Amino acid sequence: MSQGDLGRHSAAHDRDAAHDRDAARNRGEMTVHGEAGPARAWIRSYAARRGRRSALTLERVERFLPERRIPDGPLDQHAVFGRVAPLVLEIGCGHGAAAIAYCQAHPDHDLLAVDVHTPGIARMMAAAHDAGVDNLKVALGDAVFVLRDRVRPGSLHAVHLFFPDPWPKDRHAKRRFVSAFTLELISSRLAPGGVLRVATDQELYATHTLAALEAHGGWDVVIGDRPAWRPTDGFERKGIAAGRAIHDISATRS
Repeated sequence: MSQGDLGRHSAAHDRDAAHDRDAARNRGEMTVHGEAGPARAWIRSYAARRGRRSALTLERVERFLPERRIPDGPLDQHAVFGRVAPLVLEIGCGHGAAAIAYCQAHPDHDLLAVDVHTPGIARMMAAAHDAGVDNLKVALGDAVFVLRDRVRPGSLHAVHLFFPDPWPKDRHAKRRFVSAFTLELISSRLAPGGVLRVATDQELYATHTLAALEAHGGWDVVIGDRPAWRPTDGFERKGIAAGRAIHDISATRS
């Protein structure tokens, strides 16, 4: 497929997705990437990014996505990764520095990186290829629907949520990813003893996360347990440069 064909295919997909969203909104539902969910149970936690994709992004998607993306439907780990190993889900992987570092430090684990930002996914796939990382797969889309529709209950070793959008204004607090709804969903997908790891450079978000975990219940929480394998990159580097403390929270399903 040429870059022009890929761009036209992407535009057609976006138009179809927009039509699906409008139809679902009329039914009182909310959709992301063509999948519907109850509007009252879930509110999108990210800001949609629009714009033309670069030639480099399109080339990376065409080259790497076919072998990296998981197929539609419930995840069959053996079919996708060629084995059944401890499985980690990273939510909002950005450019993939943490995901790739985890895979390199844990070659006996598998990681599924989820993000809605195509350029970031494309950059991560290229970097993973250059690093020879084979235990990394991707899903382009909203993590809520990946967790709900594609990840089997009790199948995750860990969930990573590193430096999510803090939505600092009070009127936007409902958009923060950590909520009673997402904690219940994550808890159901974690195996017994599975861990939710959250990192943020925003004290407000750390306080919000701890309060949500306490209100939800069923978690053994440790504060300040920064994993040694995670690189100081991206938002963490910016936060440190700005003089902000990094808050690491590990919540083990009890």
